[in-house]
Amino acid sequence: MHPLELKQILSSGLLSFPITDFDEQGDFRADTYIERLEWLAPYGASALFAAGGTGEFFSLTSGEYSDIIRTAVQTCAGKVPILAGVGGPTRQAIALAQEAQRLGAQGLLLLPHYLTEASQDGLVAHVAEVCKSVNIGVVVYNRANCRLTPNSLERLANMCPNLIGFKDGIGDIELMVSIWRRMGDRFSYLGGLPTAEVYAAAYKAIGTPVYSSAVFNFVPKLAMDFYHATAADDHVTTNRLIDEFFLPYLEIRNRKAGYAVSIVKAGARLVGHSGGPVRAPLTDLTAEEDEMLRQLILKQGAQ
Repeated sequence: MHPLELKQILSSGLLSFPITDFDEQGDFRADTYIERLEWLAPYGASALFAAGGTGEFFSLTSGEYSDIIRTAVQTCAGKVPILAGVGGPTRQAIALAQEAQRLGAQGLLLLPHYLTEASQDGLVAHVAEVCKSVNIGVVVYNRANCRLTPNSLERLANMCPNLIGFKDGIGDIELMVSIWRRMGDRFSYLGGLPTAEVYAAAYKAIGTPVYSSAVFNFVPKLAMDFYHATAADDHVTTNRLIDEFFLPYLEIRNRKAGYAVSIVKAGARLVGHSGGPVRAPLTDLTAEEDEMLRQLILKQGAQ
């Protein structure tokens, strides 16, 4: 897929990032991962991010990574584009990017590098080296240690024609407006804050109508309904779902650090599509929290 074709796909619709299936011993389980992708694909997401943050990229070995990306690409061929998560130190990110391209991923989501702070010059060099190592489209994830400025993004846009997307996980409205006003339609802009639905209306107002949904993993119909209501400025529906589902959901999610992933895996299990436990250093929901989430899902009806 040409990077500009991917950019066009990412400019509309709902995106999501499937959880990664593990068995009770914590090993990758391909059969249920295939079933998960086959279940989610028909709901109409524009693209799926395999081995992304909710897919526990940070806990995967290189061998597992290849198995996951290969499985996702083969399962979703002709149905929905797959973008592969890559990240870590620059040379590791390059190796993973080249492996994802070899396996047929249509694009990459470049996650923040690990641990150390870096200057803007260093961030630009890191992103540019990854982009230049492949021919497919790249979306950079502005989050944590990777906080690019408008100046840095303009430099990268000139250096890297295949850098076609910008995903925001910071929530700095001033920064987003500055980037949008500087870069215009050079990038596809994606909302990437945890539980992005809560921010969807605000981000749409500043030129970022596309976002990635975590809850699509277990209530895909609700996630699509919310996206379509947001696109149509149907505030009655979005306000109702925020009050009835998303705000109570946030109360559970915010109980512990790392629950942004754990609660999604719990939700998938509760609707009959278990992806197994999370890996350390994440922790699973307690039995009490499981029941709170189960009741919340039941109130929304069958999915």
